[in-house]
Amino acid sequence: MGDTLYERLGEKPGITVLVDRIIDLHLQNPVVGPRFQHADVDRGRAMAKEFFVAGSGGPEPYTGRSMPEAHRGMNISEEEFLAVVDDMMAAMDQLGYDQRERDEVLAIAYSLKGDIIRQ
Repeated sequence: MGDTLYERLGEKPGITVLVDRIIDLHLQNPVVGPRFQHADVDRGRAMAKEFFVAGSGGPEPYTGRSMPEAHRGMNISEEEFLAVVDDMMAAMDQLGYDQRERDEVLAIAYSLKGDIIRQ
């Protein structure tokens, strides 16, 4: 595996599988699943993939809205944030990522917490 998180996540193909698994878990999650009932899930998948690629050191930029803009008015609770993070960690565990990668993704998620909850 490579040195960057992007490389260690499997570059774009690996991130595609990871994000698809995360979104599938979100859809099944009783805490956050209802938020997706009226959402454009395909667009959400595409933007999450772009975000993971750019945020992990990949070559493509993230073209979506900032985290505060994307979550403004949603009033996301701490419980919902934790459910999303739990889904991310479960997906990474299911896909066999090492602790190093899980820890780095977890750190990124927590660095964004203030931009996501209660916006």
